[in-house]
Amino acid sequence: MAKTTRLSQPFPFKPRSAALACLIACAPVAQAQSTAPAASLPEVVIQSGAATVAPDVGGFADQPLSSTPLSATVIPSDDIVQTGARRLSDLYRLDASVSDAYNAGGYYDYASVRGFVIDNTYNYRREGLPISAETALPLDHLERVELLKGTSGIQAGTSAPGGLFNLVVKRPTQNTLRNLRLEATSTGNALVHADLGGRLGDDKAVGYRLNLLGERLNSHARGTEGQRALMALALDARLSTDSLLEGEFEISRRSQASVPGLSLLGSALPPADARININTQPWTQPVVFQNFSGSLRYTQAVNSDWSWQAQLGTQRLKTNDRLAYPYGCFDPVANEYLYSYCPNGDFDLYDYRSDNERRQTTAAQWRINGKLSTGAVQHQVSAGVVTSRFTDRGQPQADNNAPVGTGNLFTLPPFAPLTDTTDPYTLRTERSTEFFATDVIRWNKQLQTWLGLRHTRLNRASVRTDATRATDYAQNVTTPWLAATWQFNPTHMAYASWGQGVESEVAPGRARYTNQGQALPALKSSQWELGLKSDNGAQRWNATVFNITRPVSADLRLDPTLSCSDSRPGSCTRVIDGHARHQGLELGGGRTSGAWTYHASATWIHAERQHSAIDPTLNGQRPTNVPNWVLRANLNHALATVPGLHLGAHLSHEGRRAVVPDGSLQLPAWTRVDASLRYVTRLNGHPASWTLSVDNLLDRPYFKESPYQYGHVYLFPGAPRTVRLALQTNF
Repeated sequence: MAKTTRLSQPFPFKPRSAALACLIACAPVAQAQSTAPAASLPEVVIQSGAATVAPDVGGFADQPLSSTPLSATVIPSDDIVQTGARRLSDLYRLDASVSDAYNAGGYYDYASVRGFVIDNTYNYRREGLPISAETALPLDHLERVELLKGTSGIQAGTSAPGGLFNLVVKRPTQNTLRNLRLEATSTGNALVHADLGGRLGDDKAVGYRLNLLGERLNSHARGTEGQRALMALALDARLSTDSLLEGEFEISRRSQASVPGLSLLGSALPPADARININTQPWTQPVVFQNFSGSLRYTQAVNSDWSWQAQLGTQRLKTNDRLAYPYGCFDPVANEYLYSYCPNGDFDLYDYRSDNERRQTTAAQWRINGKLSTGAVQHQVSAGVVTSRFTDRGQPQADNNAPVGTGNLFTLPPFAPLTDTTDPYTLRTERSTEFFATDVIRWNKQLQTWLGLRHTRLNRASVRTDATRATDYAQNVTTPWLAATWQFNPTHMAYASWGQGVESEVAPGRARYTNQGQALPALKSSQWELGLKSDNGAQRWNATVFNITRPVSADLRLDPTLSCSDSRPGSCTRVIDGHARHQGLELGGGRTSGAWTYHASATWIHAERQHSAIDPTLNGQRPTNVPNWVLRANLNHALATVPGLHLGAHLSHEGRRAVVPDGSLQLPAWTRVDASLRYVTRLNGHPASWTLSVDNLLDRPYFKESPYQYGHVYLFPGAPRTVRLALQTNF
């Protein structure tokens, strides 16, 4: 099926009733107004399955993924359902380049891609344009999740290196769809999900896709009962043979108590028990995420080679963030304060409450896509502009300097909460305008070159609710991207690419900094990548070598004998201090042969800190929480003796990783095995499937990650054995 590039964006006002009315009312009137029958758009038919075109977020329309100079993973809705994924981090098991980076139960997700933690404000897209991932992102209404790996300067004005996630919403179906999914787990989860689609009117000019979901939540950790709900609606109206109007709107809510990470017992690892939840005080409240996202997109074909597209959209988030969390302990034996637990399991317990946080992203984009020829050379070009605005608002919060008491990991005694809510909240306002252009040049049947450029104008400001620590700065940045591909034959291709990404950082507005509130030079990361790809339909494989360098900022103490401190104004300066270099090899492959289907991927990363002048002892050290290598493998076998029965197995292995910056403590490697049975049958004459799956089949305890933040080690245990039963059927 031919494909029109779909890039959706945030919408600056409440579009629900007006947009739906426009989609339905305009369709029959406009259908008779076609003036250019030769400029036709593809029929709006979306089916589940692996995408054969490059990810939308890549910016290169109508290019097969197998022939693009990108390292990308596309996870279709069928795989999302079959893995039982509830959150984005549940999908990391499908790609060896991704691992956890602070994924607490009941909270939102962080991802580490190629060893870099990607930014939840700048590295996520919905239908191709920015959203904030500082919320619970539902997956049930998605057609696919796209992961673009590497620096993302051609796709985003500012972003962290490593990768970019794009969420693509399910589209209206050509034929009537009535699908029901029921699931239950051994932890007490229970889910009901209806997926409805079809087209309206005698000419079927208007299509719809409606997803409705409700779920009772629970986990192995104590005190994590909760619930979530989702309503998502996608519509399209073919106004003529050469114009298409689309919209997608969703409302979701999740309420569940969060589970804080564990920490070291002095310098030793605690038990890897996922049932432990320190956030079980009598006054513990759930974290509540509310999300409304809406977008409209209009595509107009000019002729058979050229089209343009305009988009509007919004994302509005409201969060009540609450947690009783442990941090540090005074060890009377060592007579010092530890930024971990004491060896006997004691810790200081703090009360954190930040209610009514409100984040809003709005954006608008216009772009033109087309083809042209200069002699025997063919060009596929795209150019446009996108403008966006992000705001973060809140009120004074409870994040007190004094703990509510000294708890213990093994007894978890109750305490009285602190009622003080005077800790200031940081208000942020960010605006950007991005101009971009790409050109895919086909020189002959074998050689293509890929050129991209994005120029971004930024303005960012922040201030606390008590009017202190104000910052306000502007920057202009330009990020190029270059690549070349060589097609050996229809199934084998080699490519090389080079690109830049950029991050923008300002020295905090604290009195300790001599350059408080001032912007640092743009932190430009760069990446080169070499790859081989092969795809003949039944068998596919890829091999990629990458090298990423990223500048690192740090605090330079003006008096080396004293630490930086707010009690000593002007005691340090925020500067760029060397860089991090991540080099690696990614291997992946899959095959379908008769009754057997498999897919496997492996990633090896050599990551190290380089050229630090402030702390030379860090040079050559591996960053914390970056495994040296990761393996993922999935296997499926259809039993000939029992038609419709499929056996599945999954393996995840992550190697050792540094727990502390000096590398003196390592988290052991871990391996998890999952298994499943799926039976495809019919119920009342309709297709149906039953699934019985067991995660962590061997019930092995392990720590899946060890993020290091603010001088503190966090340890998150993997879940014990979990059984899931699911039924999916049409009706």
